[in-house]
Amino acid sequence: MTGDDLPLLRTAVPGPVSRAWVDRLARHECPAITARRARRAVAIGAADTDPIVWDEAVGANVQDADGNVFVDLCSGFGVASVGHRHPAVVAAGQAQLARLPHAMGDAFPDVRRIELLERLTAATGMDRVIFGSSGSDAVEAALKTARVATGRGRILAFTGGYHGLAAAPLAAIGYHVRAFRDPFADMLGQHVDLAPWGGDLPALQPYAAVLVEPVQGRGGMREPPAGWLEGLHAAARAAGALVIHDEIYAGLGRTGTFLAGRALRPDLLCVGKALGGGFPISACLGTSAAMDAWGASTGEAIHTQTFLGNPVGCAMALAVLDVIEREGLVARAATEGAWFADALAGVPGVRAITGRGLMLGVHLDDSLGVTRRMLERGYIVLPCGERAEALGLTPPLTTSRAQLAGAVAALKECV
Repeated sequence: MTGDDLPLLRTAVPGPVSRAWVDRLARHECPAITARRARRAVAIGAADTDPIVWDEAVGANVQDADGNVFVDLCSGFGVASVGHRHPAVVAAGQAQLARLPHAMGDAFPDVRRIELLERLTAATGMDRVIFGSSGSDAVEAALKTARVATGRGRILAFTGGYHGLAAAPLAAIGYHVRAFRDPFADMLGQHVDLAPWGGDLPALQPYAAVLVEPVQGRGGMREPPAGWLEGLHAAARAAGALVIHDEIYAGLGRTGTFLAGRALRPDLLCVGKALGGGFPISACLGTSAAMDAWGASTGEAIHTQTFLGNPVGCAMALAVLDVIEREGLVARAATEGAWFADALAGVPGVRAITGRGLMLGVHLDDSLGVTRRMLERGYIVLPCGERAEALGLTPPLTTSRAQLAGAVAALKECV
């Protein structure tokens, strides 16, 4: 397996080894997680829909426990943008692990953390950073920063928006609200309002911040109407509300620009997923005006965590940023994404292609069934959208043209 391979299926999907592993998983893992298999079985109308069990990955390829080789068109939920197991990223992590695997968050920084602070601010045009371990962490830091900076408590978010499932981001979720948020409504604050994505905005004077994905991910891989994001920025500025860009999914080159928000400078910016190349690390970046509202530490950090700025994660993130620049992956996402979108649009049964770069939504009927049929042909895809009306395609930015063309051919068979 080289990373550029086309699918190679040695057994049925899933094979007997994967089946055995999933049976063991189901005996011990919380059923709310493993039950994804049951949801798919109901939706597809078949009982035999166990997932494959991953064993190895490199580049755009994943090998399962049965030795089957797949092309990962999800890049592991958007994490492997530079490819799975990129040698430079792995080497950076291994070297740091051998030297200093852990420092002490806000108490004692290390060299890699300081280097990554400098690198991220230079790359994004922001001034200050709060590190976290997940996308939810970054969004939570942004929401708390907005409260401190404005003295206001209300947040405006949007239908279809997904910002993570920790308590603070969950209160602002606009994607599958009834499934994700409603079961915990009495545990969440009532300080968030939802506006229609891409629609008219309410008066923004009451709000501390507007939380928005410049390109929505799980909500359907979709861009807002032309000029809408610019209008949102102008309205927020006029009302004294901060703008938070959630680029956890779309950022770091995936949309064909380094940031999906392009030239718009938000007050706060959240990145994650691809940042660590497989290591869980995220960042909330902000302007000096927003971040300095926290004030200087008086001896007790009021927003921190044990693994803040973990040295291994910072070393791997620095390597990821190097790879993106050295291999020209932002430009590659733009050119390969344009080719891929055109090819997908020519598949009979495809109603629309949304998104930008290598962050595409393929809108068609029976996306859940197509998801399964694609897996059986060696391509890993996931549904997206409120009604699972599309396939969400976010392959590694290193995926070869032959692998993308193979996915188009497989989709023609499935649809």
